[in-house]
Amino acid sequence: MVLSDITRFLETQAPLAYQEDYDNSGLIVGRPDAEVGSALISLDCTEAVIDEAIRKGCNLVISHHPIVFKGLKKFTGKTYVERVVMKAIKHDVAIYAIHTNLDHVHTGVNARICEVLGIKNYSILSPKGNLLKKLVTFCPLSHADKVRNALFAAGAGNIGNYSECSFNADGFGTFKAGGNTRPFTGNIGEQHHEPEIRIETIFLAEKERPIVLALLEAHPYEEVAYDIYSLANTWQQVGAGMVGWLDAETDEIDFLRMIKQKLRGSVIRHTALRNKKVKKVAVCGGSGSFLLPQAIAAGADVFITADYKYHEFFDADGKIVIADVGHFESEQFTQQLLLEIIQKKFPNFALHLTEENTNPIQYLY
Repeated sequence: MVLSDITRFLETQAPLAYQEDYDNSGLIVGRPDAEVGSALISLDCTEAVIDEAIRKGCNLVISHHPIVFKGLKKFTGKTYVERVVMKAIKHDVAIYAIHTNLDHVHTGVNARICEVLGIKNYSILSPKGNLLKKLVTFCPLSHADKVRNALFAAGAGNIGNYSECSFNADGFGTFKAGGNTRPFTGNIGEQHHEPEIRIETIFLAEKERPIVLALLEAHPYEEVAYDIYSLANTWQQVGAGMVGWLDAETDEIDFLRMIKQKLRGSVIRHTALRNKKVKKVAVCGGSGSFLLPQAIAAGADVFITADYKYHEFFDADGKIVIADVGHFESEQFTQQLLLEIIQKKFPNFALHLTEENTNPIQYLY
């Protein structure tokens, strides 16, 4: 298996464009054209994980959290980050991270948390904006179907569960062909009026290049007129957190106990109970305190996340129960999720789940 085959596939499932600005998802160590025989999947990429990969003959580690978040200026082995990178390079082990981009997709980390906890009919809690663009182009009636179908095949026109979406309006265009041109219709040196279709369709910003190339190839004109607009619309399939429903209302304390059991947690830190039934639940794997306003606005009874600070618990203000379940505990099922995603595409590629518990937080009872 070539490493780039795996990374390209993962980036179709969780495009790098979906990650947060501070993040460093993607290939961190290794050559895209390198041959890989097997991969080790982990939540974190630690020295122990690299050692395990070496023992098992895995020349690729796929982790949720990136080992490198910011630039490294020295490689002296002084920090654990430097040691991990140095050891990976020395033993020809590639490192790939798939972090907030996997958090943000509808079938990613938060969806898996919902499945584990029995939360149904879930949707993105805070959809991302500035991911969509609109293409407007104009073409003669005779080629409208060809152009539309080429745009759709390149990835344009998808809205939710609908595909091949476009708006079309009749009009006419004018042009005068100059010397050394080869006009599709009309005569050189004469103003020409051509009945045309205005075609509008939306697409994900990351697909702009292939869509424009498809347009230029399918369009009959020598000079193709088109406009691309950035849209402020949010996209409901990508964003932070999830919110959904339980099958039946349950007592708050029973629900918290269920969370603790399902997430194999040692402890749950939570705000004061409200003496109300739990029916609607919001979740965010990892550090999710920034989503509290959205969880309250969505009408959630409980917000499950991690890494809450003391003063941030006050922000619940009696409107919701915050349940801090622990960072590792909330994201631990990401490893199995990644294994399933890759196995479905590459059933004959050797994959291993790490045997290392990389949770850096220990509890004394």
